[in-house]
Amino acid sequence: MQGSVRYNLGFAAAVCFVCAIVVSTSAVSLADRQDRNATLDKQKNVLVAAGIAAADESLGAEEVARRFEPMTQVIIEVESGDAADGIDPATFDQRAASIDVAQSRPAPDNTARIMRLPHYALVYEIRDAADGLDMVVLPVEGLGLWGTLYGFVALEGDLRTIRGLTFYEHKETPGLGGEVDNPRWKALWTGRLAFDDDLTPVIAVVKGPAGSVDDAPHAVDGLSGATITSRGVTNLLRFWLGPDGFGPYLTRLRAEGGAA
Repeated sequence: MQGSVRYNLGFAAAVCFVCAIVVSTSAVSLADRQDRNATLDKQKNVLVAAGIAAADESLGAEEVARRFEPMTQVIIEVESGDAADGIDPATFDQRAASIDVAQSRPAPDNTARIMRLPHYALVYEIRDAADGLDMVVLPVEGLGLWGTLYGFVALEGDLRTIRGLTFYEHKETPGLGGEVDNPRWKALWTGRLAFDDDLTPVIAVVKGPAGSVDDAPHAVDGLSGATITSRGVTNLLRFWLGPDGFGPYLTRLRAEGGAA
């Protein structure tokens, strides 16, 4: 009887050991593929925000790379808005930097519930042959109802007009706040003005229908039954487009290119 117990325990331990080895090996071998897929998904969302890809398009890695080619990835210092040297955009992890006390600073009080700001951020620019700015795509994030929404907003070269908005990760309720993924709702953002004449970010998701771009240039239809998510989108955009977010960077671009 005692030998049987020892055998069973030994057998169970051996099975657990083998399973642990298999799981560990699989995790290590799949890590690179998972990282590539995450990067591919993020790049596709940048293209969607920029209007270079449709949200419902099925794009392979080669097609994403081809469409992404006009994009220039730029690391900037968030506080000053200046371009940063010595940081590789291909390996820079902004989300990891945001929670690393050595790579971030406490954020001022804000309605987007941003707790820490990274010292550096990765933005995307498209420029013409004469180096004029055609568009910029900015990473944005902020609290919704159930968690943080992560996405991108694209601005035209005038640095006021929104070309597109997309979210690549969130925890909002399907059919309610999850409608931030709805292509029809995202299409409403194109042509809206993010800033007023004083370059203060005033874009807002309002309750109910906002109307056309001509009727409501600074407003977008609310998400039915998702007031908190709608408010969260407003708050995160105003924060990242404001002085504590990408405001210094946009101010520098306006000064360099004369956009107003």
